[in-house]
Amino acid sequence: VLSSSEGSDDGPSDSSSSSYDWEDADAGGSGSTYGDAAADAYDPSQDDYAPSDTDDHGAVLTATPTPPEAAALKSKLLNLCASYDRGYGATPGARRRVDELVDQLTELNPTTYAARGIEGGDNDDDDAPLKGIWRMVWTTALDVLNLGASPIAGPAAIYQNIDPPLAINIIDLVPRAQSLLPTSFPSSVLRAEVQTRASARTNMPNRVGLSFEKVKVQPVEVLGMATADVLPPFGLNLPTIPGADGKSGPGYFDVLYLDDDMLIIKQNEPGGYFVSVRAEDCDP
Repeated sequence: VLSSSEGSDDGPSDSSSSSYDWEDADAGGSGSTYGDAAADAYDPSQDDYAPSDTDDHGAVLTATPTPPEAAALKSKLLNLCASYDRGYGATPGARRRVDELVDQLTELNPTTYAARGIEGGDNDDDDAPLKGIWRMVWTTALDVLNLGASPIAGPAAIYQNIDPPLAINIIDLVPRAQSLLPTSFPSSVLRAEVQTRASARTNMPNRVGLSFEKVKVQPVEVLGMATADVLPPFGLNLPTIPGADGKSGPGYFDVLYLDDDMLIIKQNEPGGYFVSVRAEDCDP
């Protein structure tokens, strides 16, 4: 389930801006940050700052804007994610610093009902805060980190595509030898997908239950040629296990932090957390 170098604290002092260039973060850039003045200026009692699930016209938002005091923490976190290859190349010290930042962001989580609309159905799933494509930028989950140990293929982009009631985990794999070749050499990409069905849990507004439905593996690019429409995928429907449904089974994740552009979740089994940023698409 994709259910886990320090940046500068100095930056623009305009506390009304919460934008961040995720592509720069992936490249190791520092991006924009909030200074101490923005954090000190935060007052939850003020309407302009207080987290809200509705806009000025009363419409429910799909996510919640970033609290001003969380912006600097997010900037530091994204710089560490970029510097230590999403956790694959993390040192013990880097892991400790990321853990501390995640703990601090968890305390500032502006979304109190992340599971809203996750089951789709008659509800308007545009009101689901989790809906969207999320690209992983950090993880502590061993089942995902172990992908980096393969001598044959290594992990490229990793996504979670949440379209209620489905949550599809996507892992792109590239040949190890590809990194030794010139960038002009035609690339190859193998995509693996795990489809799960999401469910809300009673009296747990930030917990999402998961039941695993099927897996699929497909070459999407071979030596620079798109093959998704040419080579058929290999798929397998997973058996239904009694007591392992999304409503009460052991498969679930808890939302630690969610705003407009960042999602941090902690999975139950096999453990670990994931830091993801919102992406426009999951094209390889």
